[in-house]
Amino acid sequence: MSTAMTSAEALRAVELLSSRPLVRLVTEIDDNGAIPPRRLAGTLSDLSKHQVRSASDTARAHGLIRITPGAGLELTQAGTELADLYDAMARWARRRAVPAPVCEFSGRIRHVLGLLAPLLTGESVGTPFPLGGSEGEAGLARPCMLLTQWLADNPQVRVSEPEPVA
Repeated sequence: MSTAMTSAEALRAVELLSSRPLVRLVTEIDDNGAIPPRRLAGTLSDLSKHQVRSASDTARAHGLIRITPGAGLELTQAGTELADLYDAMARWARRRAVPAPVCEFSGRIRHVLGLLAPLLTGESVGTPFPLGGSEGEAGLARPCMLLTQWLADNPQVRVSEPEPVA
């Protein structure tokens, strides 16, 4: 399967994966195990009810979580792999103190995904890279490879163009 993405697909994938509520949901389950459905809002108390519901619906629709009777919401294999990807991106960003020396986990994920978006489509070739030097594209090689592989393994997040409304 080709992993080349159109600009629109890359933008949608980055928007989906960098959603703070989705990052919070996936990492919370990864860190602490399944969440009983009735405890979801209390567990993610820093998010509004709408954000929690939207993150849960989005994660289920894209095959990242499932409801297991007796346990609650748990990560699927794709969700577990996404949590590992988030951890790798956060480590990369922490080592480079980006976007700032002190930053929320989801902010680091959003920043790295923003840097990777142009690399997914090859649009960054020949253009100056925001981090420059060894911290530029070469420094992003591992996070880019991990993201590209995850997206290839999980085509459900490569949302196609919406149908025009008649």
